[in-house]
Amino acid sequence: MSHSHSLTVSLYQQAQKAIDQPSSLTPALIAVFFLLVTSSAYHSYSKRQRLAPGVPIVGLDKNGSVKAARKRFIPDARGLLREGYEMVKGGLFYVPSPLGERLMLHPKYIEELKSAPIDKVDFVATFQEMFEGKYTTMGSRSTLHPRVIKARVNQHLGDLMPAIEEEILDSFADIWPECDDWTEVAVADTFTHLVGRVSSRMFGGTKLSRHKEWVNTTITFAVDGFTAAQKIKRYPKFLRPIAARFIPEIANIKNHYKLAHDLLIPLMKERKRTGETPMDLLQWMVENAEGDETDEQFIADVQLKVSFAAIHTSAAAPTQLIYDLCEMPEIIDPLREELKHALEKCDGHLTKQAFNLMPKMDSFLKESQRFNPLLLITMERMVHVDYPMSDGFIIPAHTSIGVATQAISMDPKIYPDPEKYDAFRFSKLREVDPERAGKMQYASSNPQSMGFGFGRYACPGRFFASNEIKAILAHVLTHYDFKFPKGQGRPASIGVETQFLPNHEGRVLMKKRTQGL
Repeated sequence: MSHSHSLTVSLYQQAQKAIDQPSSLTPALIAVFFLLVTSSAYHSYSKRQRLAPGVPIVGLDKNGSVKAARKRFIPDARGLLREGYEMVKGGLFYVPSPLGERLMLHPKYIEELKSAPIDKVDFVATFQEMFEGKYTTMGSRSTLHPRVIKARVNQHLGDLMPAIEEEILDSFADIWPECDDWTEVAVADTFTHLVGRVSSRMFGGTKLSRHKEWVNTTITFAVDGFTAAQKIKRYPKFLRPIAARFIPEIANIKNHYKLAHDLLIPLMKERKRTGETPMDLLQWMVENAEGDETDEQFIADVQLKVSFAAIHTSAAAPTQLIYDLCEMPEIIDPLREELKHALEKCDGHLTKQAFNLMPKMDSFLKESQRFNPLLLITMERMVHVDYPMSDGFIIPAHTSIGVATQAISMDPKIYPDPEKYDAFRFSKLREVDPERAGKMQYASSNPQSMGFGFGRYACPGRFFASNEIKAILAHVLTHYDFKFPKGQGRPASIGVETQFLPNHEGRVLMKKRTQGL
């Protein structure tokens, strides 16, 4: 597939286009909008918000105003969060954002909040607010897919890997440039397509992974959702129902659902007719659905939404990893040696044992995530009522809370010499303290490592994602040499509010290896 015809563009670029290109609104509506736009999109939220007394706000100007900090939050939330965390030495602080001041909590509160009642401390409300779920459909209160991923996918990771390995081989052959000589590759976009195919193999077998329209729609569904959210946020809340009708990406989202229905519902019916029960997410959701969840259209909708969470997040990681390896090529040989040893022990396949034999690769993934997490804030929740903590602190109602995960990961009290990128930091810690080895793994979730969240809503698919990312990296290490083009350094990640995205403008020179490992 040529990159000139790639359907994937960075979410950041799409957001910028959303800002730069006006929607096809009528002149009358545009006039009304400009008369009212000064009453900002966060006005109704801020009007309800009460700040907890004594908690400082980071980023105030010399006059004590939060306006500049709210604007700064969009491109530089990372800097604001680091300043706030260091200002209070890990304590409580507010970080200004366009939606109001978000309360960043001390990690000591995590255990109390991880299983808090959802009618009081709400995870989905935060996600729906971020992605304007009322209009984009992003965010679901269904528990079907997390239940199935925990109970079925995570229990069959080893059984899924042969198909995943096969799909990776076929996807590289179909999607990746030939690279017989040094070839410039837009790795972020290309990895997105590749992960779209590989993930679709787990979602519904080859009927999905080899269906180009399905793979494309799973990718562009997320792009359209993100872009639509950015566009609609520009309008006051009372105008949004009208403005939504003129935003093309919202119409695109409806088309994505139609394709999902047209493809998945007949597939489910065919399986029911033939008695076929393949090992994939679609089949396991059918088997585990209860009550209203058994509706085939509902299952098709959930399958599409799962793609939103899975594909772009899993594609971000290998992009960051390749950028890191090009920047620090001394890491490559130790990883190849470890991979070669693991494959020799496991008949050339990435079995559970093989993954266990690669602590350096696991450590590398975790250190890369520490420097370039996809989310700067995790444990994000909307607190609907005044919520008391055990030490007497009360979180005010209508407060958006979270934990400054990336700032915590740079705390020298937790990670010595935190500004140093040490690819094998965590594998060395596992050797020194084997009893804590589980907490040092890439897919682990604990108060010192919350890249995948924590508690009830920690990413249930993180174990599959870990295996998928490692398998893709193993293929690249085995079959390609790579480096930055002359004059290019590591592309800096791009901040878009709480997201920290790999730079899609980066390029990598790649060439096929003739000798393998």
